[in-house]
Amino acid sequence: MAKYTNHFASHTNTDAFGVVLVNLGTPSAPDAASVRKFLRQFLSDTRVVELPKWLWQFILNGAVLLVRPGKSAKAYQKIWTENGSPLMVNSLSQAEKLKHQLAQMSVTNAHIACAMRYGEPSIDHVIRQLGSRGIDRLFIVPMYPQYSGSTTGSVFDEISNVARTLRRVPSIRFVNRYCNSIHYIDSLRTSVLEHWQNHGRAQKLVMSFHGLPKTFCEKGDPYYDDCVQTAALLAEALSLSSNDWTMCFQSRVGRQQWLEPYTEDVMAALPKQGAKAIDVICPGFSVDCLETLEEVNIGYRKLFLDSGGQTFRYIACLNDHPAHVNMLAQIVLESVPDWIQN
Repeated sequence: MAKYTNHFASHTNTDAFGVVLVNLGTPSAPDAASVRKFLRQFLSDTRVVELPKWLWQFILNGAVLLVRPGKSAKAYQKIWTENGSPLMVNSLSQAEKLKHQLAQMSVTNAHIACAMRYGEPSIDHVIRQLGSRGIDRLFIVPMYPQYSGSTTGSVFDEISNVARTLRRVPSIRFVNRYCNSIHYIDSLRTSVLEHWQNHGRAQKLVMSFHGLPKTFCEKGDPYYDDCVQTAALLAEALSLSSNDWTMCFQSRVGRQQWLEPYTEDVMAALPKQGAKAIDVICPGFSVDCLETLEEVNIGYRKLFLDSGGQTFRYIACLNDHPAHVNMLAQIVLESVPDWIQN
């Protein structure tokens, strides 16, 4: 029989509701031990790796967790800041600025929290913390613009896992994607235009999304279509012709076929096609992290320049940009209007 816990304060705060911004997560430190702990949790998620559990656990606890933590730790060390992991720093700043933005919109009963699917602060911890304050209405915002079972779906799984242990389950609402939100596209457009104003416009805009095994989409995952939709809408918002932009997919792991074209192939080919100067943006990430700052801005920059490119400009993720914070506020206003008190 399941053991249920009571996480609520003695009196429920009937007026308040919680907004939980959920991102992937990060190691607590850029060292092999911390990275190994993070990777063990991340890569044990059956949403992330769809192999028979017994087989994958054998591989994971063998070569993967023996070799990869050391390599990943070196990559994290390249991007770590004085305040910690960029993903954590940016996520906490997003939450704090969203709190102030909603207050400016006279939304007085929203409590904003930041949670991580893997690592800390965990979804379990945040839900119980809000519950201890008497908050029994939660609006969950997975910070993945494009839906995938391996990201947004996994957040839903964990919410369900936590709810199963609670004596009193809170009212919960979700956002499962915002790939085509007018507010999201507008915030991306604003970011690109500001970059062009400050640094000039390159020959081509490269939109690099996180990759996914192709089999995931063949089984019904809508991620690829969501990425295509985002890219097309952003290109339209910027009035780009088909020759002005391209999209691709990064972070391929293993030997199986992932979504194409691969970013590494695009970076090697563009200079030979005459595109010597490019702007690169990662619209699938709400905040800068290891994949954007190390893999893209360091690794793919080097590949592009080594392949004959001359100018590589990285456009930062939306992070805590005012347009992005306003977008999040609009999502709250449009999704839970009946919870809002002014």
